[in-house]
Amino acid sequence: MSSSPASTMPSASATGTLTLSSSAFAADAPIPREFTCDGSNVSPPLAWTGVPAGAAALVLIVDDPDAKDFVHWIVLDLPGADGNLPKAVATSAATPQQGKNDFGKVGWGGPCPPSGTHHYRFTLTALGAPLGLTGQPGGSAVRDAIKAAGS
Repeated sequence: MSSSPASTMPSASATGTLTLSSSAFAADAPIPREFTCDGSNVSPPLAWTGVPAGAAALVLIVDDPDAKDFVHWIVLDLPGADGNLPKAVATSAATPQQGKNDFGKVGWGGPCPPSGTHHYRFTLTALGAPLGLTGQPGGSAVRDAIKAAGS
């Protein structure tokens, strides 16, 4: 990875004013080294507001559109309310439920592109019901479940 970490594009997938942000970096700004494979490789703190009425659960997927949507983090069935995730969510934590990233590990896998600048998409999806997937599902299973839920 280059010494200047890749940029990020936090986004939200829902109607209304659902907003996802981090106190560690701004939208479209570089992800600090601490959150990459060249640093401590811990998850960044995130917060969200404006969860739509009727949302029963939220799903977060962090991926890299420059690397065929390579999944860096999945957090599923978060409460359907305004909330946050702290910095350095433990991979051993039962709550929140985390999926398996494309590095083959559960939890956050920070940016680590082989070359060039990559962009990281943070997508928070509001759902009418929890996905109810068991274990640590991967990106394909989570994306398929979101599509089946009609989001």
